[in-house]
This record gives sequence, C-alpha cells and structure tokens, in this order.
Amino acid sequence: MPAAPSDVSTVKSAERTVRILEALASSADRLTVSELQERLGYPRSSLHALIRTLRELKWVEADESGSAFGVGPHALLSGTAYLDRDPALPYAHEVIEDLRAETGYTVHFARRDDAYVLYLASREARDSVRAISRVGRRLPAHVTALGQALLAELTTEEVDAVLPKRLEALTPGTVTDRPALHEELARARDRGWALEREQGTPGVACLSAPVHYRIPATDAISCSMPVGAATDKEVERVAKAVVAHATTLATTLRRHGIR
Repeated sequence: MPAAPSDVSTVKSAERTVRILEALASSADRLTVSELQERLGYPRSSLHALIRTLRELKWVEADESGSAFGVGPHALLSGTAYLDRDPALPYAHEVIEDLRAETGYTVHFARRDDAYVLYLASREARDSVRAISRVGRRLPAHVTALGQALLAELTTEEVDAVLPKRLEALTPGTVTDRPALHEELARARDRGWALEREQGTPGVACLSAPVHYRIPATDAISCSMPVGAATDKEVERVAKAVVAHATTLATTLRRHGIR
C-alpha cells in the first residue's frame, strides 16, 4: 500500500533534517542558509523552517549575527550516548593506553562508516602538541591507514562499491588513483597491516591493523608518528606492536561475547 502524501512529506523532512546536521557537523566553519542550500540543494523556505525548529530544540545554534549556523549542544548528547553505550570501547581504551605506553606514539581506535572512518577513541603521545581530539571526527577511509586497513578486509569489488567515484585528496600525498589504491590495499592484505605516509596529514606517517572480532572487521587501531621517524626498522617495531594489541583486543571482545 503506497504511503500517504503526509507520510512522504514527513520522511522527506526527517531526511533533510539529518542532512542539515551532517553538513553542519562536517564543516570547520559555521554555514549560512545560502551555503547550506548550495551544498544540499534544498529550497530556502524549507531550510529556514527546519533550522528554526532545530535551533528551538538546541540541535543547531547561530553565531552572534544569527546568520551562520553550527551544531548545538544537544547534538553532543547523541554522540556521547553512542560512545557511552558501545560495549567495545571500554576494552579498546585499555588496549590503546597500553599501546601508547609501548610505542610512545599517538594511538587511535576507529570504525569504518561506509566510505569513511569514525574516530571513537584516541590517546595522544605524551609529547604531542595537538590541541584538538579526533574523537567524533570522520575522515575519508582511503586517506587513512585506519581506513585502508579496514578497506583491505573487503574484496576489490566491494571496495569499488563503497568508495565514491572520485577520491578526495587531503594532501599532495593522498592516493586518488583507484588502481594505485587497490595496490596499497593488496599490500595491506598480504602483511596484515596498512601504512600511509603523509596521505592524510603532512608530516605524519600512520600504521594500522584491523581488530578481528567481526567478519569483515569494522574496527581498527593505529599508531601515528612523525614521518621522519618512520624508518624501516621503526615501522617493523610499531607494526608488530599494533598487530599484537589488535589481536589482544579482538580476543578479549570475542571472549566477552561482543560482536
């Protein structure tokens, strides 16, 4: 039985609401209605009405001029609830703390979200000057070692189905050529871990291994280091540690029945 016109309108409004929040969350700056319209293609009247409602509910807030918008405090409640209720995270926190202590580098735990990776936990190197945590941030999977380790869990056909036709470049080192990316993923499959040098962040090399408590793996652990420190010997040392801790975490999660 086809949906009634009011049902269709409600579904459309719900989808537009989510897309507005996603656009605001992914932008480094607040966005005006015109900028949202350019990104999303929705009518201005619809955008104004939805933003007004989201502001009243505190999911969106405006700048002092009232003309540019970003996510509001209630959006944080939703993200925090996701982290609080994830059964794998308490065990991941323990493992990445141990891995940071062993390697001395910044460590991340992330989950693949279609063509992206979502950062769920981080432990910065003790001498790090980074001021902003990556927890809650989402990056294209193909530019990160975390994403490449998880894409390598898929077949070539599955990777092509997941990734967009055009691969975004974040740095001059980002691999945007699809055959070259498939070669990177093949190397990651063969050795059990992924390595990228300055593909996601200039001056940084990152190494990652999947956590095999699900098939295919959805989560991975990584170590980030200055690219100058990523000698063959150091990469070998860190790779051994990352794989060992990823294996430990997977074993722990399976033992506790977490899937």
